[in-house]
Amino acid sequence: MTTEETVGYAPEHPPRLRWAQHAPEVYKAMVRLETAARKGLDPKLYELVKIRASQLNHCAFCLDMHTKDALAAGESVQRIVQLSAWQESRHFYTEKELAAIELTEAVTVLTEGFVPDEVYERAAKQFEEAELAQLIAAITVINAWNRFGVTTRMPPGHYEPGQFE
Repeated sequence: MTTEETVGYAPEHPPRLRWAQHAPEVYKAMVRLETAARKGLDPKLYELVKIRASQLNHCAFCLDMHTKDALAAGESVQRIVQLSAWQESRHFYTEKELAAIELTEAVTVLTEGFVPDEVYERAAKQFEEAELAQLIAAITVINAWNRFGVTTRMPPGHYEPGQFE
């Protein structure tokens, strides 16, 4: 008997669809896009952005992956834990990180139909144009990955840091 059975955890659900196996060219293109989007971005900032978008999109698989990758990149548990309440925990982050997190939320949750000018302007003050373009690409890519993850119900818990690099 495993620990999970002894404690009485809920059973792990299987994925609805192993989409990468059925759409391998799309998967390969996403990996190439991911590689291009991360260039020039600080690895810790990159993972914070991925975690925040994944929290907003409720992507458990991506949360598992990116929290593990963030820890492997040297990020602190405290900053990862506080990320879901970053507005009340601003003192854990730099102004640049706060601008990136705020932009991540604005791009991820487009309920108003656009990214507010003030959010974009705060990010533009913290990032050079080329780095800002990379950040926007990284936010866009994680949102795409999240949609694959939540739609196909990719189960969390099995990822090892750097597994897909």
